[in-house]
Formats: sequence, structure tokens, C-alpha cells
Amino acid sequence: MAMREAHEVIIVGGGPAGLAAGLYCQRAALKTILFEKGLPGGQIAISKEVENYPGVEGITGFDLAERMLHHAQSFGLRIMQEEVVEVTAGTDLHTVRLANGDRHEAVALILGVGSTVRKLGVPGEAEYLGSGVSYCGTCDGFFFRDRTVVVVGGGDTAVEEALHLSRLAKKTSLVHRGSTPRAARLLQDRLRADPGIEVLGNTLVREIKGNGESVTAVSLENSETGEKKEMRADGVFIFIGSIPNNSLVPFEVRTNDEGYVMTDEKCETSVPGIFAVGDLRRKFANQIVIAAADGSIAALAAAHYVEVQKTGILASDPRFGVSSGKG
Repeated sequence: MAMREAHEVIIVGGGPAGLAAGLYCQRAALKTILFEKGLPGGQIAISKEVENYPGVEGITGFDLAERMLHHAQSFGLRIMQEEVVEVTAGTDLHTVRLANGDRHEAVALILGVGSTVRKLGVPGEAEYLGSGVSYCGTCDGFFFRDRTVVVVGGGDTAVEEALHLSRLAKKTSLVHRGSTPRAARLLQDRLRADPGIEVLGNTLVREIKGNGESVTAVSLENSETGEKKEMRADGVFIFIGSIPNNSLVPFEVRTNDEGYVMTDEKCETSVPGIFAVGDLRRKFANQIVIAAADGSIAALAAAHYVEVQKTGILASDPRFGVSSGKG
């Protein structure tokens, strides 16, 4: 039989943003629950190494995710491995429906369901993920110092990452399918001025090759002539866009043209009491430390929102009379 339960805060998503939000909510003695359909940690759990999280040196993504999880749980955060299938915005309470039919209500709702990078969908891409294939030059570029890398994409992010990698790698090649990159004019000027970057237009990646342990080359095809060739590469960095996981975002919440949630400086959306954190919301950069910061900001803002609501329209609701501080 389906159940219905009330909370002060519900967090959807167990990545760095969601876990940081859970930690801060528990420290604020809020009745909080976090739902994550997969393993807590999000995308960082599959990262081979993380070297740019302040204060934490030489750690794998999986181990960092484990530390974040245990830290949040040490304050009593209740985590349920359940899939959320629907989120409904309400006037007083927001509702989350699970795949098992249960419904949970909350005064404040924090959405941290992230985004999904666009894949090339070519042979070798999945096989060598974390062993030469990467979707973050800022995260993994250091491991390719003085080596040969290929950057795939022609937009702002691809060009920015190519410029960054050029300062580290021995050789950087930018491969894109158009005749010219789509990046902003200033970035294109910088690209042309960088002697360490080779630009290959009208070019498609057909396969990422390796020796079973790491990437060794990419197979390319000219989209105009059909000419095929193989290029040596130690790393392949793919930047062809990302897709926000916004299927659970209520229709009342404002998003931009790309589907990312728009928020204010408190990570609050256009619907009072609903917050968006991490890669789901529109911001300048996507990094683990930024996602964790989002989570802490949203939790602090949610705590203030809950207290205001409890002294107002929810004051007569016995479910929100006194916070227990337990999930």
C-alpha cells in the first residue's frame, strides 16, 4: 500500500550538490530525506582521479564520493535508494512521487539531478572512459602534460578547453564537424593565435582506439571528401554539449532555452521553496567544488524558508510543529 510522508526538506539527487545540501540541512536540524535512484556520488564516482578539490589530495572520484556520503550520514541524513518519477509544485508543500507509488511532501525541495554529457556514440568511447576519454579538460588535463590530445567540438567550451589543454599537452588538435568553429569571435582569435593547436574542420571522429588499457589513436573522416585517416592520441576530450536532466523539473519552474534551471544567488528557482543545485542549474562552470557550494547555499536558504513558513501558514500543521533534527 502506498504511503504518504511529510518532511521539512526533500533532496532529489545524491551527487556532490545533493550530499552537501543534506549535510547542511542536518546541521540545521531540519527533517530531511534524500532520494537517489543510483549510487550516491553522481558522475564523480566514475572519475579516475580528482586533484582539484581543495584540501583533498590524490583521491579517486569514487573515494571522494564515499567520503561525502559518509560525512552526510554521520549527521544522520536519511538516504533512500528510490527513483523519483514526478515532482509537483504546491502552494504550501511540494510533492515527490516515487516509482513504488509512495508520496513525500516537503516545505522546501532541492533538485540536484545534474546533467548528462552528449556522447559521440563511436566505438571505444565507453570502453576508454577514464582511461584516455574525458569530458572535462579542467579535471583531467593535468594527467596529459607533455602528451598528445584531441579535443572534439567547435563551440565555446571546446575551444576554451583546447586553449587550456594547449598549455599542458605537447600537441593539441581540435576536431570539429563544421567548416569553422562555432565559438565566439574572441575565442576563435585566441585559437588561431595559439601555435600549439592544430584545427581540423569538416572532420568526424569515427572510432577511438586503444591497447586495452588506454587510448592510443583516433580514426577520423573528412565529411566533405570522405578521406579517412588515423591520428595518434593519448587522450580524447569530448565537448559537444550536455543535456540537463530536467524531466522532473515542474513546469512552473523557469528554464533557459537549453533547458537549464534559472536560479537566483540562493539557488532558488522561480517557484518559492524549490531550489536547483549542481549541473542542473545554469551557471558559468561545472565543477565538483561548485556543485558542493550550490548544495550548501541551497540548504542554508531552504532552512530560512522553512522557518518562515513554519511561523506562518504551516504553524497550525502538527507535522511541522517542532523539528526533530532526524531524517
